[in-house]
Amino acid sequence: MTSVQRTCCRSPEPYTALGYLYTGSPTALSTTQDVLNTTGVNAIVDWVVVELRSATSPGTVLYSAPFLLQRDGDVVGVNGSTFLTAPLPPDLYHIAIRHRNHLGVMTAAPQWLNKDLYSTLTVDLRNGSLPIYGTTARMQVGSVHCLWPGDATFNGQVKYAGDGNDRDLVLQGIGGAVPTNVVGNVYDARDVNLDGAIMYTGTNNDRDIILQTIGGVVPTATRTEQLP
Repeated sequence: MTSVQRTCCRSPEPYTALGYLYTGSPTALSTTQDVLNTTGVNAIVDWVVVELRSATSPGTVLYSAPFLLQRDGDVVGVNGSTFLTAPLPPDLYHIAIRHRNHLGVMTAAPQWLNKDLYSTLTVDLRNGSLPIYGTTARMQVGSVHCLWPGDATFNGQVKYAGDGNDRDLVLQGIGGAVPTNVVGNVYDARDVNLDGAIMYTGTNNDRDIILQTIGGVVPTATRTEQLP
């Protein structure tokens, strides 16, 4: 994802309200204030959804649940645990991650997951050498591979112009009339760059991020999430 240093996290998870339907887990899960009070590299900055998908039919989600994102990029459980667990048998699964205003990604190859407490699997989606499903599914920032930002509609596509575009949501978020307005101290999908404010114009505005994600030249271009 893009910068998350100043994002304000909240509880409960936001995806139920966005219309996401979990598979095999309860909705509106919450964390505790003690977890949210964590500071330093392990500070909680946002919620994500992790999906385990069929090895043979990767469009089929077998289990999904909300988890917490730390400042250093680790994804942990709602209790702050560093281990993610799922009520599924040991097997091969594609692992996907989704975010409220970024395009999700999934491992190209299924990963072996088991119930051995002393054997854990670490999947680093930031690593450019890890094969990812689809074409140009991630953006590269220096040596780190990130989720594409700008999906303010949470519909799996970033659009700058046309019906259902993401840019208009940013303008609506600041009132829809005065483009220089700024709405600060928010936890909102229209805060595309995750700095805690919605901005349509000016330095570090959210509108430009959407344009950059679709290529920065042709405003009618789109970028679609590479999930089956």
